Amino acid sequence: MERRIFLPEKELANAWYNVLADLPTPLAPPLHPGTKKPLGPEDLAPIFAMELIKQEMSPERWIEIPSEVRDVLALWRPTPLVRAVNLEKKLGTPARIYYKNESVSPAGSHKPNTAVAQAYYNKKQGITRLSTETGAGQWGSALSFACSIFGLKCKVYMVRVSFDQKPYRKSLMRLWGAEVVASPSPDTKSGRDVLARNPDSTGSLGIAISEAVEDCVTHDSTRYTLGSVLNHVLMHQTVIGLETQKQLALVGDKADILVGCTGGGSNFGGLVLPFIPEKLKGRPGIRMVAVEPTACPTLTKGPFRYDFGDTAGMTPLVKMYTLGHTFMPSGIHAGGLRYHGMAPLISHLTDLKIVEAVAYSQNPVFDAAVMFANEEGIVPAPESAHAIRAAIDEALRCKARNESKAIVFSLSGHGHFDLTAYDAYLNGKLEDFEHPEEDIAEALKHLPKVE
Repeated sequence: MERRIFLPEKELANAWYNVLADLPTPLAPPLHPGTKKPLGPEDLAPIFAMELIKQEMSPERWIEIPSEVRDVLALWRPTPLVRAVNLEKKLGTPARIYYKNESVSPAGSHKPNTAVAQAYYNKKQGITRLSTETGAGQWGSALSFACSIFGLKCKVYMVRVSFDQKPYRKSLMRLWGAEVVASPSPDTKSGRDVLARNPDSTGSLGIAISEAVEDCVTHDSTRYTLGSVLNHVLMHQTVIGLETQKQLALVGDKADILVGCTGGGSNFGGLVLPFIPEKLKGRPGIRMVAVEPTACPTLTKGPFRYDFGDTAGMTPLVKMYTLGHTFMPSGIHAGGLRYHGMAPLISHLTDLKIVEAVAYSQNPVFDAAVMFANEEGIVPAPESAHAIRAAIDEALRCKARNESKAIVFSLSGHGHFDLTAYDAYLNGKLEDFEHPEEDIAEALKHLPKVE
């Protein structure tokens, strides 16, 4: 078989898959943060482009991808599916290990799949400026790239700890014309409030979201965009799974175990959502494993409750697995996985036992990343390395049981801007961190009360 399985450009998906059409039970509706009543499109219009609001609530199974979006995606899509032959040999496993390489995009991750779509719909509506948050910087880089393509201004609020850890991520954003500030920042009231309480705050995605939403509602012709969590974002990412299905079919294989790291849920959702119909139709044995850090164990330790998506309580309330919107994660290097909540879609599927979740600490994750880099030649992002860790463990279980299964994981991004993290690991300075139960319990006390 070919080690790298490519699809011709003509196989680029012409429609996104919307799993809302196939869920066995519907999602709980998002609620207005003030009234606690279900939201309507008019409530979201000051924040999002109207076409994205329609997609967020659409019951249609397939949403056509505009030709202008497909033309940009064709710069790097379809992405290769790679059989990790060297890794299989290293592990001595009978399992077949594949990875979907999303690191080949201009921004180095899966994030442009939705950034391009969101920038396009905002441009089409006449919006001239976008605001957003970013953790590790992959989403900020992707949106900066997309705004450059469509001629939009862009302001990115980057979580302070990653702003300091990953200086070249902000360089990449600025190269594409974006303005980047560390969050919490003095540029917004919500940022100033946090700094007044804690001038040395390392920030969080929840704080950065508050700042970006405030920026949106206080500037004319600005809309907010985000790189994960909401339905339309995960839907845009389904190009990953749709391509994977076609690529596996080319070599006569089927996925038995699908693995992806989860922060907000977009990369994991992009891979697994197109496979949900197979699971619902009763295909035996197919599993979907979401992987998160022990430092931010949303799916593995959080309750399934309504909560705000941001720290200041400006966003709609959504029902999701959450550690509480006031939760402050530690400064682990997987900045894209330091979010207190989880996509409502992924949360719903986890609650239904369709998706399962595991959590790892930093050192075992970096053990796996270094093994993968040595065997397959790619230095993975710390976020992606969580998926690699879980895929390796699944392959070792196959070895112990002498089972030949197809394991597919998403390599969501490369680690070229994360070498300080690898230096810390190689010098024995990387600390494992499991968030104290009492800190999680304290944050959960502040969950909003919803009847």
